[in-house]
Amino acid sequence: MNAILLSAFAKGFALSAGLIVAIGAQNMFVLRQGLKREHVPQIVLFCACADAVLIVAGVSGLGAVLALAPGLAMALRLGGAAFLGWYGASALQRAASPAAMTVGPQAVMSLGAALAGTAAFTFLNPHVYIDTVMLMGAVGASLPRAERPLFMAGAVMASFVWFSSLGFGARFLAPLFARPNAWRGLDLGIGVVMLALAANLVREALGG
Repeated sequence: MNAILLSAFAKGFALSAGLIVAIGAQNMFVLRQGLKREHVPQIVLFCACADAVLIVAGVSGLGAVLALAPGLAMALRLGGAAFLGWYGASALQRAASPAAMTVGPQAVMSLGAALAGTAAFTFLNPHVYIDTVMLMGAVGASLPRAERPLFMAGAVMASFVWFSSLGFGARFLAPLFARPNAWRGLDLGIGVVMLALAANLVREALGG
């Protein structure tokens, strides 16, 4: 019995890790804030807790409900595309402005703004719901009821490990990003990724 429960925990951990360890809008935002060392504990905790809520909701049956609401999915895609397009354009503007490369007191983001940005990257991205609520929800709901809590615990643990590693581990790259051109390259990459993700969401919303 213990082996079965451990397997459920490992299954949840592996599936969650495989889905979240990828280049995406949320991860790149967490990385940038980690490099700037701005509100990292709060951002990491927010991301991990948001994943936990969505995973539990999915396993509890919310994924099946969302699958029946195509209009909501389209609204999420278009809203997410608009936000990612705006953020991508802002990142490209930072990359083109040498003055934006120096991180000083005047550039520090407030805690409220940081959490608002984190929330937007989390909840305006329809792929978050597809991964956590629908996909993980479907896998978790297919398990025997006794195994589901361990599956959810493994999935949530993977989220906490990943976001902690990303946010707190970014400081080890600080010597590289002491150079203005490194920030320029990061913002250029962020801008390109965000705009590409926005375009992909628009295509999905339009059925392409």
